[in-house]
Amino acid sequence: MISNSVIFKRLRGKRILILGFGREGKSSLAFIKKYLPHAIVGVADKNAEALKDLSGVATYSGENYFDAINDYDIVLKTPGISLLGKNVDLSKITSQTDLFLEEFHSQIIGITGTKGKSTTSTLIYHLLKESGRDAILAGNIGIPIFDIIEKVSNKTIIVFELSAHQLQFIHRSPHIGILLNVFEEHLDHFGTFEAYRDAKLNIIRKMDDGDWAVTNDDFCYEADKMMIKSLNYQYYDFDVNWDDVSLKGDHNRLNIKAALCAINAFGISADEVTPYLYTFKPLEHRQELVGTFGGVTFYNDSISTIPQAAIAAMQTIKNVTFLLLGGFDREIDYTPLIEYLTKNPVKHILYTGKAGNRMFEMLQAAGYQGDIKNFKDLNEAFEIIKGLSKNGDVCLLSPAAASYDQYKNFEERGRLFKTLSKDFSPLS
Repeated sequence: MISNSVIFKRLRGKRILILGFGREGKSSLAFIKKYLPHAIVGVADKNAEALKDLSGVATYSGENYFDAINDYDIVLKTPGISLLGKNVDLSKITSQTDLFLEEFHSQIIGITGTKGKSTTSTLIYHLLKESGRDAILAGNIGIPIFDIIEKVSNKTIIVFELSAHQLQFIHRSPHIGILLNVFEEHLDHFGTFEAYRDAKLNIIRKMDDGDWAVTNDDFCYEADKMMIKSLNYQYYDFDVNWDDVSLKGDHNRLNIKAALCAINAFGISADEVTPYLYTFKPLEHRQELVGTFGGVTFYNDSISTIPQAAIAAMQTIKNVTFLLLGGFDREIDYTPLIEYLTKNPVKHILYTGKAGNRMFEMLQAAGYQGDIKNFKDLNEAFEIIKGLSKNGDVCLLSPAAASYDQYKNFEERGRLFKTLSKDFSPLS
């Protein structure tokens, strides 16, 4: 790490507050201790338990932990902390993402979208690595971006998965920015869909003349208004044998096209990397075939937290017999899913949680004719399936809702579903 870097210039000599002490907050503190050991640092988090083992830094917790911002020059905000309704001096706010984008802008392919960003990011990384490039994958995929700084050379291509939370307060966009889609999501963090969408658009809004926005019909006009060069990946054709690609469904075909357009825009021929499409394995919890057990085929699509994701799963996975819906209610609009199910009924819908209750009420109001049953947890859902299933049935977990009412995250929900699937045997 060179001493005259943008990151050092932004942080050196400043009183630094780390706002939020989860994975990224811990990464920021480790970075500062290593590279700026004499810096004045504070850590603020609502949860006092998260700060109990810290020493050598000031800590702030409880309901008023935001007040600590007033005592510092610069604030490294972690993505999970919402500033909605807070009276905060936004000129102090930065983040790992903000600083990293300024430092390594020209080496970054950034990817965002309500759905598809992890698949597209991982695919790009796979294509680059398999074709012999020096590439690193980090960001919202689960790797704090400061953790990879020491691995970056001037030849490294950085594949950076970006959430709206990370994009909200940035000063520069990636060199290549992919904007896949924006659906209603994370209203608890942003307050309105418009604010959420606005944060997503930052992936192209802060571009320079030499940068490229990789978008679709929904956003090309936005790029045009911003005077930004764009590629509409919807209308690009590549020499791909789609039958041999493991990523199935129209939505994944678009993700693949976006990935190839981005690689082209970076100056690498899409034809060169296309052969490595056929060795890519889909990510866990994304329309994942668990297997056939007790005569029933199970699919784990626990990543589905919005109605559009559940619709995409049902369009890809044919003849679904059991559909598991519901969970934590973030008050998003379920009308698209209700309309789809009304036109394409599933034999058995099982629902749970406040989100599931709302879907149930909307289905009833729409005159839905299929069988609908409530379950309190996945164990009970599988007991219901055991009593109703027949050989050749298909069970899909695609909840169209967050998992936080019962699980730590969608991964925990998906892992439990897979465990129960593998132990499944119908009632005799």
